[in-house]
Amino acid sequence: MNYHVSKQGNDHSSGTEEQPFLTISRAAEVAMPGDTVIVHSDIYREWVNSANGGTFDQPITYKTAGDGEVVITGADRITDWAYEGDNVWRTEVPNTLFKFRNPYDVLLSGDWLFDGALNAHLGEVYLDHHSLYECGSLAEVQHPEVWSDAKYPEDSLLKWYCEVDSSTTTIWANFGGKDPRTETVEINVRPHCFWPEKPGLDYITVSGFTLRQASPQWAPPTSYQEELIAHTGAKAGLLKITIFLNRKMLV
Repeated sequence: MNYHVSKQGNDHSSGTEEQPFLTISRAAEVAMPGDTVIVHSDIYREWVNSANGGTFDQPITYKTAGDGEVVITGADRITDWAYEGDNVWRTEVPNTLFKFRNPYDVLLSGDWLFDGALNAHLGEVYLDHHSLYECGSLAEVQHPEVWSDAKYPEDSLLKWYCEVDSSTTTIWANFGGKDPRTETVEINVRPHCFWPEKPGLDYITVSGFTLRQASPQWAPPTSYQEELIAHTGAKAGLLKITIFLNRKMLV
């Protein structure tokens, strides 16, 4: 059976081409071996957590409809920013926004992590889908300096800093003169884009998507390692992914 997903759909519909689902996650709840989930062009801000796996002869296939780019992202757009002067903006988001975990309250850790002075977090701030550089104090956001070792040193002037309390995550960011209320500014909300939590879901094919801006704990390669897309203890699957964007930028 084919299930269709569209931003013009409804998760209470039947999932046909004429009555598509609204979210990929809804299709992932009902897809069974041999089924195909066809996703139409748009941006899907969700974590696809498949309920079922396929078989060798009847895999479950997730593919794009061919009517334009299909993006699955772990980030949400934030437009509620207050200007504090000197190119610095502040936003406060409720911790309830983070349904799975707050990536601005969890430190990046693992074998491959650069051993620097900064305690870097899993979360990021993005301007037009590109990561800003996390720094260790508000003063560094207010008075940014170029990081000469950065791949693009001039971009290292775009910095952010966060503080988390029991109810609120506060982020300060320097967007280099751009207005985050009108630009595309996003923060991490979900740890994965496509990651079945249930172990042993075999033969799932994912093809043609653009995946970006998740916040997994990606650094520990010698132990359990989270990723933007992966499976948990499955035998086989085929991943054909278009783009991976934005690892952690450290200052």
